[in-house]
Amino acid sequence: MTTIDELIRLVPPPTEPVDAQGDWREVEAALGLGLPTDFKTLIERYGRGQFVDLITPLTPFGAHDLLIQRAQRLLDRERSFREKHPDECPYPFHPEPGGLLEWAGTDNGDSLCWLTKGEPDGWGVVVWNPRSVAYHAYDVGAVEFLHGWLSGRITTPILPDEVEMSPWFEPFREREHVYIKLSEGESPYLDRLWILRDALAPTADRGGCRDEDGERQDHFAATDLGWSLTYETVYDHQIRVAFPPEDEERVRVTLFDAARRMGCQVLSTTTRLGEPVWT
Repeated sequence: MTTIDELIRLVPPPTEPVDAQGDWREVEAALGLGLPTDFKTLIERYGRGQFVDLITPLTPFGAHDLLIQRAQRLLDRERSFREKHPDECPYPFHPEPGGLLEWAGTDNGDSLCWLTKGEPDGWGVVVWNPRSVAYHAYDVGAVEFLHGWLSGRITTPILPDEVEMSPWFEPFREREHVYIKLSEGESPYLDRLWILRDALAPTADRGGCRDEDGERQDHFAATDLGWSLTYETVYDHQIRVAFPPEDEERVRVTLFDAARRMGCQVLSTTTRLGEPVWT
């Protein structure tokens, strides 16, 4: 059985986890059932945030109260579909006895659930894709499932096959998002990427892709700054950056200077909604 200490060795938690502390008795009273010990420890050590920019454990603490809110909506959300397609719903839904209860979600809209049969520390995990109505059950708890998937020991058709680099956890922070569209530079793409990352060092890889036309997209984090970036030519030649609001001027100055050293001109700067900024 995988312990929280093994997960911590694989993925170091934040020194100051967000929305990690509260009264578990109140949470369990609101849900009408106890919760697994390993999940409580997971929340207390990691808090609100994401594993590998994909999996978000549902902390019940803080202003958003993710765990209880989703639990209270689950049955009502699925009732109509189940009435029309009973054969495609093999499990009951919380608060029905032994029903599925979501403990984490993914950016792809998938749900990591417990099957709440028996004692909480014996609950297994069901990975559920509501879009394709696919369910895959695993006889492990939340922490063991996370460790197994992040280390490649557990696979599921619903989640990506494997994590291609050292896994990480990013604690939640309020962030602004800006897209910086650039002119083409004379230097090769990889040289421009190196200049950009050097201006933000130290950085850590967060994945990427290359399409059939050779266009690239590279994700990375400026680890000391707490900024997340994408440099790409897939959609546009641009830098996408997410940063704490109080860093806005520093981000603007740093990235404009990096663009100049990359041999590029800044053509436009917009929010994710396409609204002009920094003009």
